Amino acid sequence: MGDSNLKNSTLTELSALLQKKDISSVELTSYYLERIKRLDGGEGGLNSFISVTEEHALKQAAAADAKLAAGGAGLLTGLPIAHKDIFCTKGIRTSCGSKMLDNFIAPYSATVVEKMESDGLVMLGKTNMDEFAMGSSNENSFYGAVSNPWSRDRVPGGSSGGSAAAVAARITPAATGTDTGGSIRQPAALCGITGLKPTYGRVSRWGMVAFASSLDQGGVLTQSAEDAALLLNSMAGFDPKDSTSMDRELPDFSAELNNSLEGVKVGLPKEYFEDGMDAGVAKVVEEAIETYKSMGAEMVEIELPNSGLAVPTYYVLAPAECSSNLSRFDGVRYGYRCDDPKDLEDLYKRSRGEGFGEEVKRRIMIGAYVLSAGYYDAYYLKAQRMRRLISGDFHSAFEKVDVIMGPVTPTTAFRQGEKSDDPVTMYLSDIYTIAVNLAGLPGISIPAGFSDGMPVGLQLIGNHFAESKLLNLAHQYQQRTGWHRELPSNIE
Repeated sequence: MGDSNLKNSTLTELSALLQKKDISSVELTSYYLERIKRLDGGEGGLNSFISVTEEHALKQAAAADAKLAAGGAGLLTGLPIAHKDIFCTKGIRTSCGSKMLDNFIAPYSATVVEKMESDGLVMLGKTNMDEFAMGSSNENSFYGAVSNPWSRDRVPGGSSGGSAAAVAARITPAATGTDTGGSIRQPAALCGITGLKPTYGRVSRWGMVAFASSLDQGGVLTQSAEDAALLLNSMAGFDPKDSTSMDRELPDFSAELNNSLEGVKVGLPKEYFEDGMDAGVAKVVEEAIETYKSMGAEMVEIELPNSGLAVPTYYVLAPAECSSNLSRFDGVRYGYRCDDPKDLEDLYKRSRGEGFGEEVKRRIMIGAYVLSAGYYDAYYLKAQRMRRLISGDFHSAFEKVDVIMGPVTPTTAFRQGEKSDDPVTMYLSDIYTIAVNLAGLPGISIPAGFSDGMPVGLQLIGNHFAESKLLNLAHQYQQRTGWHRELPSNIE
């Protein structure tokens, strides 16, 4: 099989090649490792990986080949994948994109990593990310900014920007990510790939370093919805080690991919189509809506009246939770420790001051402030009430419609450095994604076209545990269009 064919093959197609023994897992893994070496490192590289685990990957690939030869291997056996560097991986650095954890070798693997390993997936390495998942551009990493494969001077989105850029450049066929306020869907949209954030509680958070515990959810970045379904089958499920994990029956997420869309009611929130969306993005989203109409879907105008409260609500609750979660990084037990501390107080202050980047410090300080005496009621409790109203809007909407559709981001990928000095403008790039996390709902971003040569994503939002429905709508659209097959012209 030619390199060009292999490069643009989905996980599903690569799985068929492995099962038929047209290619071995070692050959496939070596192919992607060579692409990482050529396209990711050095000057002008994407910088999408923090750690490349070549030796580990080839060992896993050889074990997968033995399993394939013996017969009885699963659909995922031998397929390469990359993990966002927020998932603990036993014996391998887990940095969270931070100086604080640059020297941290995880003593155990996250449940997601374990599940995927047991299904025979091969780990190519750990992808770059905004420090502790705090950011919308992947410019906040201790290891440097990640470039968007479609235009090297633009951001790939964040915080799962490394995962998104790596899949878009086809230096891995798929990658894991986490989504706290849009951190899978926004980079997926800006890089022209598929990004699935499952329902809160569907995928175990154990071993996934916490940013905001009531919002964080692991998911996947892939080329297609079909691939996302395949991986969700592997990573979803109840985990007794995670108190936020939901114990409910797991469907086969691939089973409904080919269902007809005839009569499916799609909600279009009027708040998502008002001022603020770029004209090029709006045009692409409108065209996608027309495509869905031609497939038999019925469009219903809905209202989400409290959606304007989502960003301020999130930027009270998420920092509050992060200030608590990040208090463990104190220079005492593990992670970065300052040199020659005078006393315990100096150890704490300097280790945290030197170990955390500016954005992380900003959010810790906001969080500590809103949780402090005298401000708790005014900010934190009020934000919790707002969260309830936002969830209520979605609850009412899903009484009328099956899914909700709209843009992922107000614009295409912006230039590196463009919003670095204006955190509020940066935060507003997640205006369409944040409410989904506040309500704990599943959401998917799929490529829907281009504006000025840059990818535009379409967002589908489902009711709790309705991932199969979202994947069905996404897959049917991808059968009808070829946007998910598009490749950056400068990627060989």
